[in-house]
Amino acid sequence: MVRRPQTRLALLVLLPFVAACGASARKAPLAAAPPGPPAAVKAAAVPRPVPSVVDPVLSLIAESDRHFKAGQAELEAGHVEGAKHEFDLALNVLIESPYGGRTEPRIREQFDRLVDRISTYEVKALAQGDGFTEKQSDPATIDELLAVSASLVPPAVSADLASAVKSDIQAGEHDVPIPLNERVLAFIELFQGRLHDFLEEGMRRGSKYLPMVQNVFRAEGLPLDLAYVPLVESAFNPNALSRAQARGVWQFMRGTGLENGLRQDWYIDERSDPEKATLAAAKYLNTLASMFNGDWHLALASYNGGPGRLQKAIKAAGGVADFWALASNARLLPRETRDYVPMILAAIVIAKNPAQYGFEFQTEEPHSYETVTLDRPVDLRRVAEWADTNIRTIQTLNPELRRLTTPIKDDSYTLKVPVGTAGVVKARLETAADEDLAALRWYTVKKGDTLATIARTLRVSRADLADANYLKVTSRVAPGAKLMVPHESTRLMAARADRPIPAAESRPLVADRVVPAVNASGGQRVKVTYRVKRGDTLATIARAFNTSVSNIKNWNRIPGSRIAAGDRLTIYTAQAN
Repeated sequence: MVRRPQTRLALLVLLPFVAACGASARKAPLAAAPPGPPAAVKAAAVPRPVPSVVDPVLSLIAESDRHFKAGQAELEAGHVEGAKHEFDLALNVLIESPYGGRTEPRIREQFDRLVDRISTYEVKALAQGDGFTEKQSDPATIDELLAVSASLVPPAVSADLASAVKSDIQAGEHDVPIPLNERVLAFIELFQGRLHDFLEEGMRRGSKYLPMVQNVFRAEGLPLDLAYVPLVESAFNPNALSRAQARGVWQFMRGTGLENGLRQDWYIDERSDPEKATLAAAKYLNTLASMFNGDWHLALASYNGGPGRLQKAIKAAGGVADFWALASNARLLPRETRDYVPMILAAIVIAKNPAQYGFEFQTEEPHSYETVTLDRPVDLRRVAEWADTNIRTIQTLNPELRRLTTPIKDDSYTLKVPVGTAGVVKARLETAADEDLAALRWYTVKKGDTLATIARTLRVSRADLADANYLKVTSRVAPGAKLMVPHESTRLMAARADRPIPAAESRPLVADRVVPAVNASGGQRVKVTYRVKRGDTLATIARAFNTSVSNIKNWNRIPGSRIAAGDRLTIYTAQAN
């Protein structure tokens, strides 16, 4: 009785194959048989094809795997809802099969393996679901370029190169003076050799920003040659962060960025927005030019080392306001600034005529986008899903956003979306509930609460808690006020159970939004892997996950009550509603 459905399924699978073979045989064209051995001999020499038998269990497992891999791809693109749907299908294919999820050994093994893998993704989604983990930055090229230049002996400049550069400068137009001295020529030589790839990558990436930068500088009356400064500073990477914490295409330090109108808070860093940072750079460069009487070599040196240091060096040199004279004395300017100016000038020479110096690259088109005005905070992953694109595209269009959410208190934030998608995104925004737009968690301030006690209770940094709510760490909070709770505490809150899970049950199930499975007690649960932090005890962890100390000890086979920072604990917690 157990095998009949199996046999019938196998026959159903085979029927189309047999029918296709028959049709193929009927349609085969007739050909004259060449002379050969008798028919009996041919029949013996050519065996009849044996139909392959399709294993229905392997077919089910393969289909389940296809849905699981599709879910992984959706998750990689930032499509949380799409990933849930595919993970659901991966498990439902097995659950709804004639065998169920548990009766056939191979299906049971596949089911258990998927449950654990999907559960891991679910826990990761809980940990990152608030979208408040800051995106990673890239190393700024300025650090590596200056480090390489310091470690190399400048190559001897050939007479041919000097002649070629002289002709190039005389034939071209430069609105920043380019002296034909050994230092500039040495860096042109280095860019053609050891530093070739740095500069070529920067020119390729910068080709999509250069028209915008030149338009801004033209409008501000600045030399257009200065549009190539980001080649050295960041290779035109909006996500670049230097060791000194300068950020963006123009590598603004925090204080200088604020002075020139760039907003920087827990949600936004406008130093990373190429358009806004270029406007600020134009303002700052004009200021520096005014301070040094229009001498762009001194202005560039002060852009790197700070105007105060340049003024001090000029005073120490007896009022000599000439960069090359100052750079000849190692005691007046640091090596980085002495190298910075000739490096910028060399980059300008090459960038204005790259083919002559051996550089080839495909130019890139400027980013095209539409805008949507938001009146509520929105998770960028929702926008990516609605716009049928990936999260990287949304982040590339909005590089100023430090996290996967727009600010909580901007009631008119302008978000950039791919061309042709603004209408869809607006329509989805109008119908979406607040809780569907952003995975925010809120804490209502109680009488006697302070930022310090709230941060300690919720296990977050007091500075993060203050910054996320536009407060100072010393601010007082009034009872009844709602505070947005960032990062780790939201993970703990999202993983808390409505009821403890009996210790006797050992098989973890994923959250109900992924697997519609119910345990014996009628609840649904998810496996959580928790890394013990300094100060944790079994009691505090049990309270955080709404379970008991004995449960945690049983699940992890802990004989006593001692745990150490760094230990990983497995916890089966009811799925949060």
